[in-house]
Amino acid sequence: MTSGGGGGEHGCTEQGHLPATDRRGRDEDAPPHSAPPFPFPEAALETKKKQKLVQQPSLEIPDSALVEILSRVPYRSLCRFKCVSKPWLALCSDPDIRRRCPQTLSGFFYNRSGCGLSFRNLSGRGPPLVDPSLPFLRGRYGRVEIQQCCGGLLLCRYWDSYKGRNKKKFGYAVCNPATGEWTVLTLIVLPDPVDGVPVIYNVNDLFLGFDAAVPSRFVVFAPLSNSFGEFAQVAIFSSETRRWASVESEWPYKTVLLGGTACAYLNGTMHLTTHSGTIVSVDAEGETWREIEDGMEEYREVVSIGHSQGSLHAWLIDNDKDPELCVWVLEDYGSGKWTLKHTVEISELFGRQPDKDEACYSMLAIHPDCNLVFLTDNKKMTVSYDMDTRKVDVICTSGELLVGAPYVPCFVEMSAGGH
Repeated sequence: MTSGGGGGEHGCTEQGHLPATDRRGRDEDAPPHSAPPFPFPEAALETKKKQKLVQQPSLEIPDSALVEILSRVPYRSLCRFKCVSKPWLALCSDPDIRRRCPQTLSGFFYNRSGCGLSFRNLSGRGPPLVDPSLPFLRGRYGRVEIQQCCGGLLLCRYWDSYKGRNKKKFGYAVCNPATGEWTVLTLIVLPDPVDGVPVIYNVNDLFLGFDAAVPSRFVVFAPLSNSFGEFAQVAIFSSETRRWASVESEWPYKTVLLGGTACAYLNGTMHLTTHSGTIVSVDAEGETWREIEDGMEEYREVVSIGHSQGSLHAWLIDNDKDPELCVWVLEDYGSGKWTLKHTVEISELFGRQPDKDEACYSMLAIHPDCNLVFLTDNKKMTVSYDMDTRKVDVICTSGELLVGAPYVPCFVEMSAGGH
């Protein structure tokens, strides 16, 4: 493919200079201020320029270099390049380039009451990069709901039928909206710790772990509680073996997890929050267990967690007094040292007076690539807030996006064994 620039060894042509004229036949003794030679007609000039463009060699870019360049372009921009020409369409549709393109937060998946799945596109321009209705799942099941999103994969709960008693009969699947692949999770059947008899565990809280940078597999964590509500075991599902394996918990005695979607998968380790205000973690192999003190002594409340720019973050909103958001970052993971990163009065972000504000605020997520957070008043409004510039943008005022799973597309194919 020739480089853009319109010819010439360096991709450009000289402009503003007429071709030199033939001096033969002129009077050598003519006065220095004699009239200039008659200019070429416009048509002759155009012909001369075209001949110059044709004669000059073009600069070829090796395919390997072009692939390397395009693979560093954000995928949404790459989609725009498809409109240039048919060769560009073919090039930008190359699966290898698409898989390697850097991705960022595209939007939020959420469950809309009575209407199934919905997606809030953060770009605000054009359709989302993927079909948010998940047609490959909805064509097989009566109802599908989003439970969690991690690294571009979705953990979904599905029902064959969502009527009457069938509402209690559901299963779980992990899918990739960008590729249309999915894997159904098998039932958690494990031997009883006492007598070894196989037992089917019904678990409400599952936690998905997947890293697009290491796409060979995904894992799902299922903390198993005993009759006292303590999590004595954790079942781990691997997409490689397609089986659940039980590991005895090494978390502190009487650890009670918060559940829900309060989790963060970072560097091959799942991080979960507890009712005591601490954060516990376990790696994908079930070998490394840890409790991380929150380091927020003056608050001593339950926090939420996420990851951004390669670091674990925690945040807390105090709604008892004047609503305030506090965000911490775990700068030194080895020592477990937390650093207060940002504080802000939330009422100001929503344009309200703190002393008259009765809203109960919560934070949806933190952007994976920058210091941007997403907040909601749990009534109607959801906003984004840039902690660097302190800029606020309104995302939704209809009350639809109060709970959502942040989604970053992943075009890497899942490991074998799925659909």
